[in-house]
Amino acid sequence: MNRFVKAVYSGLVYCFLYLPLVTMGVYSFNASKYSLSWKGFTLKWYGKLLTNASLLDAAMHSLTIAVVSATVACAIGTLTAFLLHQYRFVGRKALFASIFVMMMSPDIVIGISLLVLFLAAGLTLGFGTLLMGHVTLCTPFVAATVYSRFRDFDASVVEAAKDLGASERQVLRYIVLPMAGPAVLAGWLLSFTMSLDDVIVSFFTTGPTYEVLPLRIYSMVRLGIKPDVNALSVLMILVTITAVVLSWRLIKEKT
Repeated sequence: MNRFVKAVYSGLVYCFLYLPLVTMGVYSFNASKYSLSWKGFTLKWYGKLLTNASLLDAAMHSLTIAVVSATVACAIGTLTAFLLHQYRFVGRKALFASIFVMMMSPDIVIGISLLVLFLAAGLTLGFGTLLMGHVTLCTPFVAATVYSRFRDFDASVVEAAKDLGASERQVLRYIVLPMAGPAVLAGWLLSFTMSLDDVIVSFFTTGPTYEVLPLRIYSMVRLGIKPDVNALSVLMILVTITAVVLSWRLIKEKT
């Protein structure tokens, strides 16, 4: 009986979490252009996506921003985690706390604050401001992921390298970064996923000349949910799941 209750409870939880996604996926194969009227199975909506030039441009913009922002966030986040782990300095605790504050802050607060800052600085909204917004959003998650890996380091290895004459740069390049590689890559994948899916920060930090895919989908949904929107969302979910699974496996292999 106990196992039966657990199974039912687990089933309800899975339905609550994934039934909307399954429903959207099913209707992405609906032959009818009206999502709630099933007219048979078709793949034409997926093919239609490949001929939509504006949609492909938005997708390319999203991929560009995701790759660049994830790379920059990885560089900043990894160095931040290394400094927090390796050195004791004034303001270390404040820096450590600020990472978690940024992680817990609502996206809309981050988006509005960045918009105010960009306007005050006289910056034109577009690729540059969007990139800075996504780097700000992703860097704390990279720093936290890599820092958790640094905590498992055997400090005697670093001390031995220094005793043998290795400089700080050599220790970072030949010991620290190779050992932290999986965590850094996991942080990159998490950042890539977050950047690719982000709507709120992108809404406040990009301009009319640089549209990204989540905002394009948002504008399409405002006119009604169509099967091509469902098909596009399914593809984004597959990309997201792939990145999350890879990230999870990289973290798991080293824990």
